[in-house]
Amino acid sequence: MRPEPRAELENEVYESESFRGLDLTGLRTTHCTFHGCDFTLARLNGSEHAGSDFANSVFESANLFGASFSECRLVGATFVAATLTGLTVDAGDWSYVLLRGQDLSRLDLRRVRLREADLSEADLTDADLRGAELTRARVHNALLAGADLRETVVDGVDLSAARISEARLDLAGAVQLARSLGAVVE
Repeated sequence: MRPEPRAELENEVYESESFRGLDLTGLRTTHCTFHGCDFTLARLNGSEHAGSDFANSVFESANLFGASFSECRLVGATFVAATLTGLTVDAGDWSYVLLRGQDLSRLDLRRVRLREADLSEADLTDADLRGAELTRARVHNALLAGADLRETVVDGVDLSAARISEARLDLAGAVQLARSLGAVVE
């Protein structure tokens, strides 16, 4: 059964399904599973997802304008050329996600697990990453200007590879930055 626009789904399971190009505007999911699903070119505008699992799903060129993900699992998901304007993320596990080159400016990503995520070339200007986990995330040429990185776990992150002017760091973040720049912190 394929979801329709504005449908409300609860505890549904989809494995390797194709939703390519479908209009899923306003879709609401609660505790649903979409493992390895293809949402390429899908319209998920204004969709709401609570506790749902989109592990290894592909959102290439998908429109997620105004979508929200609360406590969702998107481990290994791919967002190449996706529209993420107005996206809302409330915690959740986004480890290994591909967000390379995405506009994530001013996004509230507090408490989001972004372990080993690819944020290279992403614009995180003024993003709120307090309490997020970025362990071994790739931030090559990411723009973190004005981003709030206090209480963010940045173990193994090469902060020197990012542009971090005016980013807010706590002591742990400052130490990691110093190490990224080759300093020996004692």
